[in-house]
Amino acid sequence: MSRMGDVLSGLHASWEFDADSVLIRYERGIRTPRLLQALGERRIPLEALSGVGMSRGKRGTVVLRLVPRPGADPLYDVAAGQLKESCDPWRLVLPESRATLAEYYADEVRPLLGGADDSEPLVTAPDAPLHFKAYDAKASFDGKSVSFRWFWTGASSAKWKAGDQTFAVTELEGVEWRSPEGLAGHLRLGLAGARHVAGPADQDPASVVFGLGYGSVHESLPFAASVLAAVRAAGPARQPAAASPRRDPSEVADRIRHLGALHRDGILTDAEFSAKKAELLAEL
Repeated sequence: MSRMGDVLSGLHASWEFDADSVLIRYERGIRTPRLLQALGERRIPLEALSGVGMSRGKRGTVVLRLVPRPGADPLYDVAAGQLKESCDPWRLVLPESRATLAEYYADEVRPLLGGADDSEPLVTAPDAPLHFKAYDAKASFDGKSVSFRWFWTGASSAKWKAGDQTFAVTELEGVEWRSPEGLAGHLRLGLAGARHVAGPADQDPASVVFGLGYGSVHESLPFAASVLAAVRAAGPARQPAAASPRRDPSEVADRIRHLGALHRDGILTDAEFSAKKAELLAEL
């Protein structure tokens, strides 16, 4: 970029543009969504991005949005398009009067995007140790293993029978997060090999379920992202293989709707939208 250290301040956050990254600092005010407060700040390398776009927002605003490449940001991958716009960490809402300045920064950033291998994680996940209360357990992650300690008031008989669970990162091949703000919210650990066949989350000892006041986004999403980052760092052998089970159709549909919104906002071109949609459909 032609300048370094330029700061663009908007609603709940400010973006500082450097030659090779964008440093996002989130406000800690009472009106700032709790997820953004929990994240504090994040440095996003430009090579971790596949796009940056600007669109019209609500009530006289414009919106800048960063789009990480698949595999580059564990938080983005785990969120899988499930976040509400109000707590989207990759959006910056600005007054419409700053539209020209926002477009300038977007134009400056676009030529510098990408360049790294698609599977290379570049954005740092929240640091362990982390923990949160799900509806049926306390989930803890110390950087090396994930533990579930069941609550007698919420855990199913199947989970009680299995006993408290501890999973080493080296036993895992992925993490699935379903927002507590939707139906059937849960965090599920993907176990490597054929150790178990996952059933409903409330019966699966490798899962915890969310409920009203349990598994809040600002706690469970950073937790899931941190675990996913550790799984990826454990080595290529722990990444999902080409022969991994087919994706849940509802998950694919959610991702396509999210891509459609990015397409409508002008962040994805027609060709990019069509290609990414085809990739997702091929996973069914």
